[in-house]
Amino acid sequence: MSGHSKWNNIKRKKEKTDGQKAKIFTKMGREIAVAVKEGGSADPASNSKLKDAIAKAKANNVPNDNIERIIKKAAGEGNADNYEALQYEGYGPCGIAVIVETLTDNRNRTAADVRHYFDKFGGNLGQSGCVSFMFNQKGVLVIEAEGLDEDKVMEDALEAGAADFAADEDVFEITTEPDDFSAVRDDLEAKGYTFVSAEVEMVPDVYATIPDEDAAVKMEKLLDALEDNDDVQNVWHNWERPEE
Repeated sequence: MSGHSKWNNIKRKKEKTDGQKAKIFTKMGREIAVAVKEGGSADPASNSKLKDAIAKAKANNVPNDNIERIIKKAAGEGNADNYEALQYEGYGPCGIAVIVETLTDNRNRTAADVRHYFDKFGGNLGQSGCVSFMFNQKGVLVIEAEGLDEDKVMEDALEAGAADFAADEDVFEITTEPDDFSAVRDDLEAKGYTFVSAEVEMVPDVYATIPDEDAAVKMEKLLDALEDNDDVQNVWHNWERPEE
């Protein structure tokens, strides 16, 4: 069930971002720029953080030209963009656990925005650590199943060092330990696989439902508001949405 819920969340996010390419390009660009600065190199071969950010951007359909332009800009002298990573935790309607990962150049603005969204849509922002204990970091690679043999993909994934494999609707979902993620992804890429989604995620231990329809609408609006904010990179939660 958890795998199913994960894909449901990724699918919804991808459907949304397909209609908002400019916004997702901005977010990916910010992540790549931070990876260049933090890793100290514009070469993905020697900067694993940058390599991961590029793979995530490609899975989100960011063109190679855009990626190269962002890397050059981030590596250039006089680039004053300075983002810090901040994480917020809280509860949505009906106690749904929510983690918000941000990259911001103005922490006061971002904190005020995030708090406003939680308040407006029936949730509340909590203290650091209030919900993150309910999540585990895992590498998650999603491959479209069409035209592929399930046994072969599973064999390739496990050989590459994956921790788990699941067939889910029209995709295969491969889970790795966070430290193994890059190596497994590189191995599968070398075998010709492409990914619908490829990133280290915060995966909840258990999922929760929202029985009240009004509360479910508010939860959807809370997620939309957070994901539409340019400072927000990722939103993780343990809401098990009803099947579309």
